Amino acid sequence: MMGMKRGPPYEASELVMPKSSVILLVDDNPDDALLMQCAFTEAGFEKPLIVVQDGLEAMSYLEGTGRYANRAAHPLPELLLLDLNLPRMDGLELLRWARKEPRFERLPIVIVTGSNDEKLIARAHKLGANAHLVKPVSFKDLVQAIRRQGGLWMPRAQLARAVG
Repeated sequence: MMGMKRGPPYEASELVMPKSSVILLVDDNPDDALLMQCAFTEAGFEKPLIVVQDGLEAMSYLEGTGRYANRAAHPLPELLLLDLNLPRMDGLELLRWARKEPRFERLPIVIVTGSNDEKLIARAHKLGANAHLVKPVSFKDLVQAIRRQGGLWMPRAQLARAVG
């Protein structure tokens, strides 16, 4: 599958010249990141899922600075999947920053959380999140949620097979 490596989630710096746009996942939990990568693959998404581990690294990736300066190797994402509980800079701070940046105002941002805290989710939407996904308990349910909602997040998303 394009952009996928077997084993633990890879870092964005390991990618070389993706041929298409990418999905950026910001999640500090390697198990959750791997589960999300597998679920997107199982749901039929062909786009590479790039994983960064905190808000500051995501900001660097989005700005194209530091080790992410080569846009050919680290293209802007078509979708940002954002965990809220992150070290160094949390998801809400990154969301607030991204929505103040004119170049990212149209970037779809989906909050991915294990919490069903309605106030936290409402706050994320108020700050500019386009959607949210409460992580289901089972892998099968996660795949179904991605199939059901993925086209809404990324209208131009390439699917490997029909989603129903």
